[in-house]
Amino acid sequence: MRVVIQRVKHANVKVDNRITGQIGVGLLVLVGFEESDTDQDFDWMINKIIQLRIFPDEKGVMNVSVQDIKGEILVVSQFTLHASTKKGNRPSYIRASPPELAEKQYEKFVNSLNSKYFSPVRTGEFGADMKVELLNDGPVTICIDSKNKE
Repeated sequence: MRVVIQRVKHANVKVDNRITGQIGVGLLVLVGFEESDTDQDFDWMINKIIQLRIFPDEKGVMNVSVQDIKGEILVVSQFTLHASTKKGNRPSYIRASPPELAEKQYEKFVNSLNSKYFSPVRTGEFGADMKVELLNDGPVTICIDSKNKE
């Protein structure tokens, strides 16, 4: 599982000009799955997202988590995070989960995150053509792959 986490002042995702998810201060989480992802990957990644200290404390040092500031979270599925560009100029998505599995993984991920977080997680719409708007704060952008835990 790969995520790109962006610290935001606000973010939203639209499908057909309709907002499906919107947050204020918090995290925009783009997430891509692969077939080998396990429950341990889900739990590890969720804990990492919730506890990642990327918000400024009173001294301006990144030392506070999204849960500490009671921030919001917006999760958007993005299979392109598993793009391989080793050969040629057209990315390969062979490592990304097939759509049927990825949709189940996405739902499970969002449900698990919801069960561990104090505030409802907002989402995009799986498989839709989405437009994501955000104001990146910092900018702070973090990439994490659950296969690189060690």
